[in-house]
Amino acid sequence: MTPSSEALITEGRRVLRIEAASVAALEHRIDEEFVRACRIVADAMGRIVVCGVGKSGHIGRKIAATLTSTGTSATFLHAVEALHGDLGIVGRDDVAILISKSGEGSELERLTGYLARLGVSVIAITGRPESTLASDATVVLDCSVAEEACPMDLAPTSSTTATLALGDALAMVVLQLKGFQEDDFAALHPGGTLGTKLSVRVADVMIADEYPSLGESETMKDSIAPLAEMRGTVPVVDGDRRIIGVLTAGDLTRLMERDPDFLEHPIGEIMTREAKTARPEELGSAAAHRMEAHGIMALPVEDDDGRLVGIVHLHDLMRAGVV
Repeated sequence: MTPSSEALITEGRRVLRIEAASVAALEHRIDEEFVRACRIVADAMGRIVVCGVGKSGHIGRKIAATLTSTGTSATFLHAVEALHGDLGIVGRDDVAILISKSGEGSELERLTGYLARLGVSVIAITGRPESTLASDATVVLDCSVAEEACPMDLAPTSSTTATLALGDALAMVVLQLKGFQEDDFAALHPGGTLGTKLSVRVADVMIADEYPSLGESETMKDSIAPLAEMRGTVPVVDGDRRIIGVLTAGDLTRLMERDPDFLEHPIGEIMTREAKTARPEELGSAAAHRMEAHGIMALPVEDDDGRLVGIVHLHDLMRAGVV
């Protein structure tokens, strides 16, 4: 039986009412722990690295974007990909914000262990303050909700809304702690960052000078040194230096985990074919968007004939101000 319009209106209002109540409940949790988290973020010497999985990851991307647009350099790092080659983005001066409703999971436990060894402060945003993540964190922000707006109490709805609101509260307080003003906001938008995004080309920031490559008939043993030297991404080319694929540190890590004889595999068996690439003349912001959309850290750069002329890293684009 098709629900009536009145029933649909009632359901829509119910969802909004529950989500509004979930956000309102956070007000009483803004305490000294919250202040501590804000001060850690404001005082960070490096970037803010926001991590999450699934819906928490989507919210994390928004929190990172809000921080960046208000004067705090931030980036999103998928918690699973972090354990498969992407942890190199995290430095000792960074601060990590880890988002998880349950606060449990082997990925989070391994990630917090690595961050602790690195000496990185961890801010946990979780729905379970008694969770493993919370116990391992420097600061814990309680983002629990009484119920999800989902009629089956399953799909993340109220919890993601509350997390996003708490992230906004954090960003806005940090903005004030850092003395961020209207002039600063203007400088980071049309007159500043946006202008940079519209002027910086891939050729301006890419690493050229005969960037090293691999052949698909070489073995994974041959890839170890280039991957370590070139920040975890090496293009695979044919005899004419045309790009036919790409090999990453994540590929190597995943192979090591499942095969003890990983060194003997031909690179052609492991590499990603039809690799995403960039052109020297394209905007750096477009290349950065493509990397973020596909969860990759670098793009081989090819000329009009498809030959390798260099590589552009997300880190370098960030330093250039296009992200």
